[in-house]
Amino acid sequence: MSEQIGVNPQLAGRVYPAGEAYTVGREKIREFARAVKATHPAHFEVEAAKDLGYADLIAPPTFAIIVAQRADAQLIEDPEAGIDFSRVVHADQRFVHHRPIVAGDQLVAELHVDQVRAMGGGAMITTRAEISTTDGEKTATATSSILVRGEGQ
Repeated sequence: MSEQIGVNPQLAGRVYPAGEAYTVGREKIREFARAVKATHPAHFEVEAAKDLGYADLIAPPTFAIIVAQRADAQLIEDPEAGIDFSRVVHADQRFVHHRPIVAGDQLVAELHVDQVRAMGGGAMITTRAEISTTDGEKTATATSSILVRGEGQ
């Protein structure tokens, strides 16, 4: 007997608007770089970043996950989505960078639900966070897939 999924299949095509801006700080970049073992001096020293032509420290490429997860939270917290976060498994994460994220950037992300696919008693949800500055300059696109396990899985 197949169990019903709690995830709303009508989520596909939904767009969650950009929320409050995230200000990228130097110390956040340094902390993130240490955490992911990114060792390039441009993540730690302003002069090293300026030598490469940037105004300030450059964030490691996966730093975009911080802004993307803030956007993903809108979906997870949406009561109409039907997502039980205790049953979520992160399946995939990809980034396309349009330009490096730099200290001082004020970033926002618009979240698109690209696909909802039933899988057994659960569902696979693919989202796309379009990350840009508050001035509208695109910085990154973060695509994520989560599996929401059904009961008994």
